[in-house]
Amino acid sequence: MNPSCLAELQGVTKHFGKIKALDGLDLQVRPGELLALLGPNGAGKTTAISILLGLQRPDSGVARLWDRRQVGVMMQEVALAPELRVREHIELVASYYPTPLSVAAVMELTQTKAISNRPYGKLSGGQKRQAQFAMAICGGPKLLYLDEPTVGLDVEARHMLWDMLAHLVRAGTAVVLTTHYLEEAEALADRVAVLAKGRLMASGTVGEIRAVVGRKHVSCASTLAAAQVASWPGVDHVDRDRLHLRITASDAEVVRRLLDADRHLQELEVRRAGLAEAFMELTHEAESGAGS
Repeated sequence: MNPSCLAELQGVTKHFGKIKALDGLDLQVRPGELLALLGPNGAGKTTAISILLGLQRPDSGVARLWDRRQVGVMMQEVALAPELRVREHIELVASYYPTPLSVAAVMELTQTKAISNRPYGKLSGGQKRQAQFAMAICGGPKLLYLDEPTVGLDVEARHMLWDMLAHLVRAGTAVVLTTHYLEEAEALADRVAVLAKGRLMASGTVGEIRAVVGRKHVSCASTLAAAQVASWPGVDHVDRDRLHLRITASDAEVVRRLLDADRHLQELEVRRAGLAEAFMELTHEAESGAGS
């Protein structure tokens, strides 16, 4: 294994009948980073994690994991004994690790003390996710896999989990996060990997992934007609909100034309495309390629 990686996939393929879940996937997880694994439903995210954890075998390629005794896991679908109390679940999972955190410390970190004596089966959906997160970190893992961890959480609980993840990464834990909430990836990720049709479409920082989309969003107060601006080269879309024009363009040249065409232009703002747009373009590219 590459000494700079805690886990990696090299050229991994996986089929379920006629469905190709992974198609020559290369993926690396590095110490002390939060890697956001993004992709539409059926992209292969959960399959990739399952193979990294040794829960499934690849049809071809290589999967390597640094040390299974230092891995914490929170999967999207979990079946746990409903009669056991939250504290008992944490104690049970902690007993599998060589140097776990104390149960008290785990409950303090994850704010689960208030539900510690409640049977798991009596918890709400959000409380179950909080308990599952506590179990995932109780061993003090060096590598933490979280599959859609904030589904069902309210805003306060979600931000608590975000803060906890930032704390873990600063302490040197590597976190692999799958999420449908792109703002979550944008806020947390050191690196993003975009999967579609079982293939890695792009990998890099949030800024590097954004850069695959060259579009700019321009807003300004102007008397120019929307139809006039829409006719300019490189302009994809224009609409008007009272006095403001909102423009989507393929490059920033539209800004120069705006300033030349309207000397009284005000409140000019320019921003680049976000992660959501980059995600949509990359995954659309995979869909288009699959259909050609």
